[in-house]
Amino acid sequence: MAFVLYGPDGRPIRSGTLTTETVLPSVTGVRQVFDATVAANLDPVRLSRVLKQAADGGDLHDFLTLAEEMEEREWQYRSVLSTRKTAVKSIEPFVQAATDAKEDVAIADAVTDQLVRRPDFRDLIGDMLDALGKGYSVTEMVWATSEKQWSIERFEWRDPRLFQFDPETRRSLRLRMKDVAEGVDLAPYKYIRFIPRLKSGLPARNGLARIAAWAFMLKSFTMKDWAAFIEVHGMPLRLGKYSRAASREEKGVLLRAVRDLGADAAAIIPADMSIDFIETKGFSEKPFESMAGYLDKAVSKVVIGQTMTADDGSSKAQAAVHDKVRIDIKEDDAVAVAVAFNRDVIRPWVDLNFGRPKNGRYPVIVLPVMEREDLAAYAKAIGELVDRGLDIEVSEVRDRVGHREPAKGAKIMQPRSSAAPAAPPDDPAPDPEPSRNAAVSPYRLQPACCPACGTTERLSADGDPNREINALVDQEMERFEEVMDPLRQAIEKAFRAAKDYDDLDARLTAIAADLPVDALAARLAIAGLKAWGLGRSGTA
Repeated sequence: MAFVLYGPDGRPIRSGTLTTETVLPSVTGVRQVFDATVAANLDPVRLSRVLKQAADGGDLHDFLTLAEEMEEREWQYRSVLSTRKTAVKSIEPFVQAATDAKEDVAIADAVTDQLVRRPDFRDLIGDMLDALGKGYSVTEMVWATSEKQWSIERFEWRDPRLFQFDPETRRSLRLRMKDVAEGVDLAPYKYIRFIPRLKSGLPARNGLARIAAWAFMLKSFTMKDWAAFIEVHGMPLRLGKYSRAASREEKGVLLRAVRDLGADAAAIIPADMSIDFIETKGFSEKPFESMAGYLDKAVSKVVIGQTMTADDGSSKAQAAVHDKVRIDIKEDDAVAVAVAFNRDVIRPWVDLNFGRPKNGRYPVIVLPVMEREDLAAYAKAIGELVDRGLDIEVSEVRDRVGHREPAKGAKIMQPRSSAAPAAPPDDPAPDPEPSRNAAVSPYRLQPACCPACGTTERLSADGDPNREINALVDQEMERFEEVMDPLRQAIEKAFRAAKDYDDLDARLTAIAADLPVDALAARLAIAGLKAWGLGRSGTA
């Protein structure tokens, strides 16, 4: 019995269809190669009719033609649209396995090698993002098969004018076909359909070109008027003067000379005639420039969500915050592209090569958008959290900082603490550990830095630089009460006799000069001298 694979809609998958290009434009029929222009001589009436046909009647042909011409004619729209596409194309993708099971990990690795690491992967993402301006995009997959596996030989972008939406719901894409008004269903496992949800409503009304078309038309008017203005007022007025006795022929010579000065900047006239150049005042190109700039900024806001990196007049800090495309728009595009790729590329490829997973779970591609953040602060916070016992997955940290898992056999960077520190060339090597019976100094010559004064002192042999100091402190604390008792008694006497705070303050001030502090000062001086001596001698 032959093995039959069915698509998500229950229709059987035909291998002949998968390996054949089915959407090839022709000179005749509904899928023609050449299309008439729409942008030429565009006016409000015609633009309104084009948009209305696309939105109400479902006839997208003229709108899609206009959207294509806008990318060719309008540099601002082309620039910001390319910026938005490139923002997603530049993301480094990775494939996440369905589960941690060995076979699921192997499938994810195969998807990575065969689909994601293809040289044409970035081009495919760009073709899918053609839907941003036009509302949808379709890419045909041409499959190849062998005894071992199915593979995608190439991805072919298809002109969106070769497709249409179904007449009932106007949400399902269908292939245009001659003499079939409603079109035909797209073969399963054959096409990548990307319909970004830029707004709620019908997909035919979602394309960014639908909004930018008005700015395109108005700017074309502005540029024409600007060019006409410059042609008239861009050079000084040439005023020819002739005498009252000049004949008709002489006047004609002067007129031709004035005209030639405007075109060739060269002319000849009789000696008794003159030409004056009068600069025009009171006219300005500012209205045209302001209008064009306003329309450019409006297009930038529509396409990439901001104007700071697309137009002049913004600071470097502001541009760095926006990072060319507003971060939330970039994330939304990345998620939408990943969903379409998982549905139309990964699932068919896995089904054809491994069969449908028993648990129904497939590997997925992820396009992570890395936000600008202080990695030094993040690394410090992670270190402190780990030191306090928080369990953090290594792969999550790698994804956050943008580093992949190292390959087997790769050279791995080591932390400084794990490497043996090199001895300074000018310092002698530390002495070997002396035996207890050896008649040598019990103290090392290894230098240690005093945390208080910063000078270099010698370190105690047992490795504890505070051992002798702590012993001295313990010794002095044992005799602390005998030197402090006279001071304590005098202060307590003042507290008992005081009636209020002011009275206590006055009594303490009165006895301050007569407090018996001589014994305490002497003890502190002797202890400080001992501590200094221990430090200098190397015992502390």
